[in-house]
Amino acid sequence: MTQDLFRQDAYLRECSARITAVTDAGAIVLDRSVFYPQSGGQAGDSGVLVLADGSSVAIADTRKGKDADGHATHDIVHIPAPAQQDERTAQWLPGTAVTARIHWERRHRMMRLHSTTHLLCHLVPHLVNGCSITPDYARLDFAMTDPLDKETLSAGIAALVAAAHPLSVDSISDEELDANPALVKSMSVQPPRGTGRIRTIRIGGHSASAALIDLQPCGGTHVANTAEIGAVVVTKIEKKSATTRRVILGFAP
Repeated sequence: MTQDLFRQDAYLRECSARITAVTDAGAIVLDRSVFYPQSGGQAGDSGVLVLADGSSVAIADTRKGKDADGHATHDIVHIPAPAQQDERTAQWLPGTAVTARIHWERRHRMMRLHSTTHLLCHLVPHLVNGCSITPDYARLDFAMTDPLDKETLSAGIAALVAAAHPLSVDSISDEELDANPALVKSMSVQPPRGTGRIRTIRIGGHSASAALIDLQPCGGTHVANTAEIGAVVVTKIEKKSATTRRVILGFAP
C-alpha cells in the first residue's frame, strides 16, 4: 500500500520514499508518494524520482495499481518515460531510497482547473455524466437540455474567484453520504467506499455567516482558496447530445 500524501496536502512538491516493487512493465511502486494517480477524471502527475547518487528517473505518468484480476489496489504506480523503461539499472530495487518530486507547475494548473469545475457545479446545478481535467483544459458534461451561455458562466466563475472562498478537505461517513445522496454530483464516478470515511471538498461555508458554495465527495487535488484559481474562463460550450451539454474550461490569454 502506498501512502498517498497528496490527499491531505496538495501543496507537497516532493517527499522521501523507498521503492517497494518494480513491475514487469518497469513501473515503480513506492511506500509513499506525492504523485497523484490518474482517477476521477484528473490526469496523473509527472515528475522525477531522484536516487541517492543524484541520477533521476523521469516519470511520465502515474496510475493506480492493479492486481492480477485487473482490480484496483492501494498501490500508486509511477511509470517511467519510455526511454528509461529500457534502461533499468540495478538501483531500481525494493528498499532503494528516492526523492519523489512532481512537476509542480503542471500539477498546480490541474489544481486550479479542478477547483474551477467545482465552482461550475455550483453555477450549473445539474448532474455530471463525464469529466476530464488536464494541465491545459478541463471539461464537464452536464445531464441537461437547457442551453448554457459562455459569457454568463465565465462571469460567474470570475465572481466566485474574486470572492476568495476558502477550500478545505473534509470527510463524511458512509451513512452521512447515504442520508445526503445529492452530495454526489457525478453520474459516472462514484466515491470510493470501504474505509468508513469518504473524502470531500468544501468550498465556502466555513462559518455561520459564510455561504456554502459547493460540497461533494472528491479525491482530487485542489487549491486552498478560489482566489488562487486566477483567470479561468469557459472557452466553449457544446451540445453533445439531446440531453448533454459540454462545458470546456481553459486559462484566459
